[in-house]
Amino acid sequence: QVQLVESGGGLVQAGGSLRLSCVASGRTFRRYRMGWFRQAPGKEREFVAASSGSTCYANSVEGRFTISRDNAKNTVYLQMNSLKPEDTAVYYCAASTDGTNLYNYWGQGTQVTVSS
Repeated sequence: QVQLVESGGGLVQAGGSLRLSCVASGRTFRRYRMGWFRQAPGKEREFVAASSGSTCYANSVEGRFTISRDNAKNTVYLQMNSLKPEDTAVYYCAASTDGTNLYNYWGQGTQVTVSS
């Protein structure tokens, strides 16, 4: 079992920044593919960013968000800059631990609210 605990959400004005953190349990964190997803009210959950040997981003956040990880701390981060009201959502951390691109563990989510 892998537990994921997110933190760092909050309320920020448009144009501001936040950094989300996700701490994972497990002794092989460096092998996990880690991702960030988000779900806005009334919408489906959507992909935001992922990190394994490389990183990838949704078009909507490319150039504004940066995913990074510290394998020594079992932590993945999402630095969010130039935030927009449409970035408002619950953000979830996810882990793929079986070598596939399917995320089999999820955190509880952290709320990000961007005011205009």
